[in-house]
Amino acid sequence: MTNPQTALDYAKQNRERFLNDLNEVLRIPSISTDAEYKNETLRAAEWMANHLKNLGMENVEIMPTDNGGHPVIYAEHIKKPGAPTVLVYGHYDVQPADPIELWETGPYEPEVRGDLLYARGSSDMKGQVLATFHAIESVMKASELPVNLKFLIEGEEEIGSKNLESFLKKHSEKFKADVSLNPDAGMMGIDMPTITYGLRGLAYMEINVWGPKADLHSGLYGGVVHNPAQVLTELVAKMHDDKGRVTLPGFYDSVRPISDHERKDFARLPNDDMHYLEETGVPALWGEEGYISAERTGARPTLEVNGLLSGWTGPGSKTVLPAKAMAKISCRLVADQDHEEVFKQMERFLESNAPKTIHWEVKNLTGSPFAIADLENPGVKAMHKAMETVWGSRPFYRREGGSIGAVAMLQSICGVESVLVGMGLPSDNVHSPNEHLHLPTWYKGIDAFIHFFYNMV
Repeated sequence: MTNPQTALDYAKQNRERFLNDLNEVLRIPSISTDAEYKNETLRAAEWMANHLKNLGMENVEIMPTDNGGHPVIYAEHIKKPGAPTVLVYGHYDVQPADPIELWETGPYEPEVRGDLLYARGSSDMKGQVLATFHAIESVMKASELPVNLKFLIEGEEEIGSKNLESFLKKHSEKFKADVSLNPDAGMMGIDMPTITYGLRGLAYMEINVWGPKADLHSGLYGGVVHNPAQVLTELVAKMHDDKGRVTLPGFYDSVRPISDHERKDFARLPNDDMHYLEETGVPALWGEEGYISAERTGARPTLEVNGLLSGWTGPGSKTVLPAKAMAKISCRLVADQDHEEVFKQMERFLESNAPKTIHWEVKNLTGSPFAIADLENPGVKAMHKAMETVWGSRPFYRREGGSIGAVAMLQSICGVESVLVGMGLPSDNVHSPNEHLHLPTWYKGIDAFIHFFYNMV
């Protein structure tokens, strides 16, 4: 293996310029959810494409997506026959900055204060994307790239990658690779390098219960008409048993068990019970028996009530028997659950438990698949070694409770598994005012990516 020291020296010598590059793209308010910023979002795409061209990447394209969506950037550097191909994933869109008044400095006016760089998108994820670019530049200045490269930089991650699935189905061959490097994750804390190898999927539903044709006087009809609000809350209460397990029929049938090796890794994680108590302020924790908190939030499926609506909720009293009630329900899913099957399980649950005194329906609002990486994947091993070299300690392994659509889509459509990492920290205020990036960790991340590319061969 080529000695990476020359590339590491180059990265260290160019830190100021790397930071200036990041500041430049952070000034572009590429807010994908707001049509008023469509031109700015396109400007960010063009900035990324131009930067890739300047790096020496070839066949750089700004590719349109369906429904007039924000484009996907493609580029490649295929120069090493027989060498592995790494697909670098990222996104150039950001969350809105609201509420603006809570920012100490302008969200699109990057400012370094101490070790922190403040700006919207600094952590999520322009900083992470540029870390890969800077690592690639450093390697190319030191020697030939030891791997082949492809890039997929999208502009809709912050709005659920809503056009990415159809895009990838049209261009699946173009994005095939041996592994995807996805830095859209983070670390458990400073000096806690982390590899995220699993993401939960999602099944999101709306349940409607209705009885009388209009709200009724509770004094005249209470005790005669079954109250839809009572029915719905009783149904929701039945969705868990006294051990915290979900009671939808067949819900756990396909759930992949946690291996003994994984349980040891979960036990290493710093997010123990005390962490969750301090983070949430609740008096006590709750959940499925037989699992520690880190397992419950990463490797076990859940069912949560996201909202309830019924009857009179204004000030004062109104003695009404509501005509209808509604609940929003989400299920976080793990390997090997399918969100369409979970929706059918909810239908069967309601068929078995809903009384004949009311009408009901359940709507399938949205869903996304789980993603889980093979820990024996060469990309995971290369990143493990890279992080261990830079930080001097074994990285943490975790399954993330949330979802990143591109990871599952690349796996299911293109057959590409992702190495999900990043330099973001829990304290970065991602999606909130005063988002920031810890620069010492960012520089270490660039070094880790340099080692990763050399470790792939």
